[in-house]
Amino acid sequence: MTTFLSDTSPEAEAVLYEMLRQASPARKLEMVGELNTTVRQFALAGLRQRYPRADKTELRRRLADLLLGPELARRAYGSLPEETKNDE
Repeated sequence: MTTFLSDTSPEAEAVLYEMLRQASPARKLEMVGELNTTVRQFALAGLRQRYPRADKTELRRRLADLLLGPELARRAYGSLPEETKNDE
């Protein structure tokens, strides 16, 4: 059996895959949603470290840059604070 998880024994990995196979589609979608939430939380934590003075609104806007790309985020949510200052 080929293993994909380097820190997991082949036996444990086999149990994991069997559990995933048995999970209902609804449970699988729930797990994907939980993973998405976790990724957003990690991304926001990184943004808070990079921009410690940013408020919630700015952090959400910067998260949109990461998720959508800068051009689409700007079109959807407007410019970032420093972009607005440069336009004046």
